[in-house]
Amino acid sequence: MNVLQNGLFVLATLILSSNVCHAQKTIAEIRQTEYIPVNQEIYDTIVAKDKEYFDAYNACDMKKQASMYAEDLEFYHDKGGLSTSKQDVLTSIENNICGKVTRTLVEGSIEVYPIKDYGAVQIGYHKFYNNQEPNAESKPVKFILIWKNEGEKWLISKVISLH
Repeated sequence: MNVLQNGLFVLATLILSSNVCHAQKTIAEIRQTEYIPVNQEIYDTIVAKDKEYFDAYNACDMKKQASMYAEDLEFYHDKGGLSTSKQDVLTSIENNICGKVTRTLVEGSIEVYPIKDYGAVQIGYHKFYNNQEPNAESKPVKFILIWKNEGEKWLISKVISLH
């Protein structure tokens, strides 16, 4: 490598390094920024729908849960994989969750972003408590729900469940 190539390599490395450091600072700043809803009405609606759904989840109200899922549901679970069957998801909840697991929302963690001509994406943190493992630590985990707006009805169309 001649002197010019070596100098260009060093310069390129310095530029890339400064960009990486700048990006890390930006990410840290973003994480400290207070979330402000883009659309307060949609935010309030989705927060209410979250409560409605998880009240049904915690009470094992399968009929209510079924009514809140879209027919073309996609459920992505980091441990269980992808399920595209609404009925399979409901059966799994009934067999594995009902009477055993309750969910609590991490207060203030919900963010909602409208999706033009579709609905909204909800991002938040929640905890699950398994009464079959009373000494297990419950850690906050991120979740993402895609809500489809069908007129006055909001349906969960996609779930990304992370543990």
